[in-house]
Amino acid sequence: MDSQGQHEGIKRELCGPIQLRGRLFSQDDLSRIRAIVEGSPGDHRFALSKKVCEALGWRQRNGRLKDRSCRDVLRKLSEAGFLCLPERRRSPRRRRPIPITTRTDPRLPVPFGPRDVDGQNFSIVTASGCRADEKLWNEYVERYHYLGYGVPVGPHIKYMVHLGSEPIACIAFGGAAWKVAPRDTWIGWRPAQRERNLRFIVNNTRFLILPWIRLDNLASRLLSLALKRLPNDWQRLYAYRPLLVETFVQADRHHGTCYRAANWICVGATRGRGKTDRYKTASLPKKLVFLRPLVCHVTTTLSAMPDNVDP
Repeated sequence: MDSQGQHEGIKRELCGPIQLRGRLFSQDDLSRIRAIVEGSPGDHRFALSKKVCEALGWRQRNGRLKDRSCRDVLRKLSEAGFLCLPERRRSPRRRRPIPITTRTDPRLPVPFGPRDVDGQNFSIVTASGCRADEKLWNEYVERYHYLGYGVPVGPHIKYMVHLGSEPIACIAFGGAAWKVAPRDTWIGWRPAQRERNLRFIVNNTRFLILPWIRLDNLASRLLSLALKRLPNDWQRLYAYRPLLVETFVQADRHHGTCYRAANWICVGATRGRGKTDRYKTASLPKKLVFLRPLVCHVTTTLSAMPDNVDP
């Protein structure tokens, strides 16, 4: 289905409640959104998204407005003809290429063993106040990860792992995939439960050990150390604790050996639709789905929300 087909699908759904960006919008919600847009002819899209979030109480767990998600919802409603947004103040731009510099050139590794690395060797470069550290992380991942760098949307954490002053690995966690059949079957939740509780799953979006670092058992140790830190770090940044971590391993490139060694569970493989493909249009490489619970009885907790409770 092309973008026109997606817009037609939204139009058909606008006669009743509609699910967008993980939130169920009632007819009353949609009417309030349109009234805000029509009643604010001088506002740009950024201001409108904030007004809509305030009116609907659409906030992150840490209290911040979900204005980026709201702008995406407004755009989709505008493209479906439900409302008319003001023109963009700036044309949408593709992600700027990340320049590769000598800072990330290969180097001679410092001899060490897996047990020389612990949680203290991890540093968060997300919103750390040091833009240079995050740019360096981005450059390493762009240069050496087979997927390259991807701009994160929504809550996320980037870790840089150092041994002394030398970086050895880059790890990132972000939002979970909307629907993953093997994961959802393993949890055993219904759509309303998934929509309510999906935020408690985070995705290990990038895991890179720098290519000149070659050490047995290091990958599984880094994964274990990262998951020990993740709940507290996520709580501090976003005011809630994740319960489950997922990741996807491209089956024609890797077998997920380090994830298996770190006690992650392989629950199946994707169909090649991608993270955000809700309209069954993508044709991507199939990936193995790995899960790692962060709490006991995680399936019971995630599937505990009744179907009749709206997010």
